[in-house]
Amino acid sequence: MEPLISIIVPVYQVEDYLARCVESLLSQTYKNLEIILVDDGSPDGCPKICDQYAEKDARIRVIHQENAGLSGARNAGIDRAEGEYLAFVDSDDYVAANFIRTLYDLITETGCAISQCGFSYVQGEPLRSEKSRSYRVYRGESLLEQLYGPEESATRFVVAWNKLYRRELFEKIRYPQGRIHEDEATTYRLFHEGKKLAATDRELYGYYTDHAGSITAVFSEKRLQWLLAHEERILFFNENGYERLLPKAYRKLCDACITFYLRCMDQENEMPELRRKLMEDLKRYLLEGAKWIRKLPLRTRAGYRIFLANPAIFAVLLRKVQK
Repeated sequence: MEPLISIIVPVYQVEDYLARCVESLLSQTYKNLEIILVDDGSPDGCPKICDQYAEKDARIRVIHQENAGLSGARNAGIDRAEGEYLAFVDSDDYVAANFIRTLYDLITETGCAISQCGFSYVQGEPLRSEKSRSYRVYRGESLLEQLYGPEESATRFVVAWNKLYRRELFEKIRYPQGRIHEDEATTYRLFHEGKKLAATDRELYGYYTDHAGSITAVFSEKRLQWLLAHEERILFFNENGYERLLPKAYRKLCDACITFYLRCMDQENEMPELRRKLMEDLKRYLLEGAKWIRKLPLRTRAGYRIFLANPAIFAVLLRKVQK
């Protein structure tokens, strides 16, 4: 018999989308599954929906807990999972019928500890995945470097939910409790432990975008936890011999400070205290990472100097460049 695979689904305020997600998991062509629905204290009809599905299919297990956030829900699922492999699916998303089968076959064919597929931004339509069996294997430092590629590519590598993992990778790793940007704070550690990843471009995961309340739609001080995750990543790189990645790592931090600062300027009250903190953070990163930032292109370094001197002028120049 093929090994048991655990799919962990954090559930919170998604009663309009939960059934679609669960049905896509029950329809998997890979059958030896346990589907763990983690009701994270959802105040709507989700707890009842979870229990109803558990009564219909023995592969479904339900955890009811007080609200602990996405990290807390994933961690609860990891702690209770019995499978040799783990996958994560967000409860407002849905997957192709061959999502697990394709990812499992990639792991068995390549000997990798992690496999990964592409994803589509969807609004409820069926997923259309080409049947190509092509894939690519990334190893060691080259794997971690993918976190600094073009935006869409980097997103594909950093997120938790388009992957299948060997269970042992989570023996010492959990998602940071009470924080957002939990993938940014965790995936690089899993890559380091796993050493190899097999990736296919086949879009087997549907990331649902057509509903209100998306966490990405609102900017707040909590978003600065992204900076914390990347500060931790730089420390990890220094401790584990990934110095070659530090110029890109510091550039991503500095660029994020500027992006967040400009987002503050777009808010109605312009968030002066938060802008002041971001300016201080940027100066600190430029000082701490001076050795590595000197390796960045002159144009990038000049942009940082212009921003420090006058953020408003920088914003005008940026708009011109973008046009």
